[in-house]
Amino acid sequence: MGGQRITLLGAPLDLLSMSETVARAEAAMQSGQRLQQVVINVAKLVHMRSDADLRRDVMESDIINIDGMGVLWAVRLLGYKAPERVAGIDLMMALIASCARRDFKPYFLGARLDVLEAAMSRLRAEHPGLTIAGYRNGYFGVEDEAEVVADIHASGAHCLFVAISSPLKERFLHQYRDQLGVPYLMGVGGSLDVVSGRVSRAPLWMRQLGFEWLYRLCQEPRRMWRRYLVTNTIFFFLLLGELARTWLSGKRQ
Repeated sequence: MGGQRITLLGAPLDLLSMSETVARAEAAMQSGQRLQQVVINVAKLVHMRSDADLRRDVMESDIINIDGMGVLWAVRLLGYKAPERVAGIDLMMALIASCARRDFKPYFLGARLDVLEAAMSRLRAEHPGLTIAGYRNGYFGVEDEAEVVADIHASGAHCLFVAISSPLKERFLHQYRDQLGVPYLMGVGGSLDVVSGRVSRAPLWMRQLGFEWLYRLCQEPRRMWRRYLVTNTIFFFLLLGELARTWLSGKRQ
């Protein structure tokens, strides 16, 4: 399988398609060999530059996919042949369908309990063959983490989806990945809010044009304005500098 690893503004990225990523995840779940996956969007890439722990947690992951359209466009502008974005929620849903077909069991960690239970109901309705290893809300303290890890380990899960915001989910997965006993590990942020129906996702045309961030901003302006407006502006100027350096050096890929 393909998967060239490149570096964009100091962040490593694997140029994998959705199908290639799913295949690697399925292979890990089948073999039992641990595989930690993370996706990078504009906000995370910018925050990695000032958060050393987040940077370490991302860089030491096994697969680092391109999530945001801004990152995908940047990679292509720099001359790399990136096949597509691998949005976290789309990857999660593809893997849940795979779990139902292949009798793999997912565990879900994060979100409010009511959101989590609504999401579980929807997933069971859409995938009658799905066996859920377990789930737990994301409202726990550091003092509870050992108990959470033990519950996940005892569940016999083949994959773990952590629906907690960054950088907390990256820290949790990096810190406990060798104790969880789960082959495939993935952070999914607010994906369960979408699955539950609490948050609606942008129409496909907006996602394809790279305006999904604007749709989210309109839904939750107080919570999302800084993430999108500030980090998008920083990313824009960082990318301009990188493009200038690349083109002036004559080393465009």
